[in-house]
Amino acid sequence: MFQILVVDDDRNTRMLLKAVLEAENYSVLTASDGVQALQVLDENHVDLVVLDVMMPNMDGYAFTKTLREGNDNLPILMISARQLPADKKKGFLVGTDDYMTKPIDEEEMLLRIRALLRRARIASEHRIVLGDVVLDYDSLTVTRKGETQELPQKEFMLLYKLLSYPGKIFTRIQLMDEIWGADSETGWETVTVHIGRLRRRFEGWPEFEIVSVRGLGYKAVKKV
Repeated sequence: MFQILVVDDDRNTRMLLKAVLEAENYSVLTASDGVQALQVLDENHVDLVVLDVMMPNMDGYAFTKTLREGNDNLPILMISARQLPADKKKGFLVGTDDYMTKPIDEEEMLLRIRALLRRARIASEHRIVLGDVVLDYDSLTVTRKGETQELPQKEFMLLYKLLSYPGKIFTRIQLMDEIWGADSETGWETVTVHIGRLRRRFEGWPEFEIVSVRGLGYKAVKKV
């Protein structure tokens, strides 16, 4: 069971979020400010933090900065009544993984939490599992029912990126910059070539598909 830490100086908000999360079978710890939250983290295993921004003693920005400066990559969902782009930007600059503005849509919050936990698991394990398919980042291999394929590095990284965010559309430029590097002299057409190779390599595999989105780019569709 995942354990989530809710940090908010408003008791009613803490209790509401605790009830919503426990209804989804999460274990929930609470803290009233950043200082207390750090104490909770010292004493407990926590998988994700739902964090208010405006709090006494240590606010959400300072708490997040403290964690990141200590090389702690714990997923953080920052929640704030502040809706200005500058406030969101500050949140991401100090290291939050996601940012929502109040009033919170509870269903959307739960969806974001699931996505953050999934990405954190992928990052820590360096593996993606889709039914019978296993992508292993450390060995650059894709395994299915005992059959293992070792991919060229760029092909593997491209597939791994798409399957880490199923349903998300990536432009060719985005993929080019992230996998080949912004300074690469290779043209974006290289992405198209590598996508073609991946499609041929995994043609007929029922677990996933790489889809072209006309005028935009590509996305992976998970089918299991």
